[in-house]
Amino acid sequence: MKTEILAVCSHPEILQTIVRLINNNPQWNGTGVLSEEEATSLLSDRSYDVVLLGAGMDEGSERRLIAVSPDIRFIQHYGGGSGLLSAEIYESLT
Repeated sequence: MKTEILAVCSHPEILQTIVRLINNNPQWNGTGVLSEEEATSLLSDRSYDVVLLGAGMDEGSERRLIAVSPDIRFIQHYGGGSGLLSAEIYESLT
């Protein structure tokens, strides 16, 4: 079974790159949304293992999303390349 990862980032180009990098790992399935509202809707309807917060998500957004799904691991990722992204995800899963 794949690890389900929800990426939330308000910059479409960055989000597209993050989701592509997540989906390059055959053990992961990445879904991307551009807003806190979209994330809240998906978190209410589907089960995720990790929520990755990217550029454009502030502390208030993070707090509100955690309130919706307190049992999910949250990662803040604001760049640094594919190696850092993978390391952050692997670390959150251990």
